[in-house]
Amino acid sequence: MTTSSVITKIAALRIAQAARALDNVNAGAFAAKLGDQIGLPITEEKLAKVTVSDIKLILSGEETVDPDVDSASIKLAVRHLWGAADDVESLPPVAEYNEGDMPGSLRVAIASNTEENLDGHFGSCPRFLIYQVGRDEIRLVDVRFTAATDEAEDKNVARANLIKDCQIVYVQSIGGPAAAKAVRANIHPIKAPEGGRASIALQRLQAVLDAPPPWLAKIIGVEAKSLSRFAETEE
Repeated sequence: MTTSSVITKIAALRIAQAARALDNVNAGAFAAKLGDQIGLPITEEKLAKVTVSDIKLILSGEETVDPDVDSASIKLAVRHLWGAADDVESLPPVAEYNEGDMPGSLRVAIASNTEENLDGHFGSCPRFLIYQVGRDEIRLVDVRFTAATDEAEDKNVARANLIKDCQIVYVQSIGGPAAAKAVRANIHPIKAPEGGRASIALQRLQAVLDAPPPWLAKIIGVEAKSLSRFAETEE
């Protein structure tokens, strides 16, 4: 079996970067243990789902590493495996935002694995891109990494709390229990299985702000145009 059949070139690079972040780790043993943990072949998609808990389990092996690696190093290693540590540089700059800058706007989270894309699962994406969306402007106001949520007793609740100031979260996929926890945090999950550029999904949302459907009207606290004509008829 060739090396390329069990690990892709990009995945190998991410593993090497993660091993360096962990310090005193035997990179070969780490890669082997990682393969046992997530299954072969090792791909970028599988690495994107590795958690802090997975790394801690791998590090418990005597042949792999000093077991006293600090938590910050483990989180950085996870970001390298996800490709998030280097990907930050390819993101557009976060713009300053002060409350009241965009009256009538929404705060929207995007589950993202790469660049400025809507391509993440709610429970495994390495970061959420946070946008302020108004009728005339879409502004990236924050990027929130999720590594710390993997140590929480309930990862999905922790992720919902990470974006609890958002009214909407766009995801490529989300499980039923996770969706329920997002809703309990007053966040409306929207599935976009096709994924794509975050800007496209946000432009579609922006286009209906003047005449929002009932579900969106409820979120932004206005009367749905589709219902207002019935109120006028009753009068």
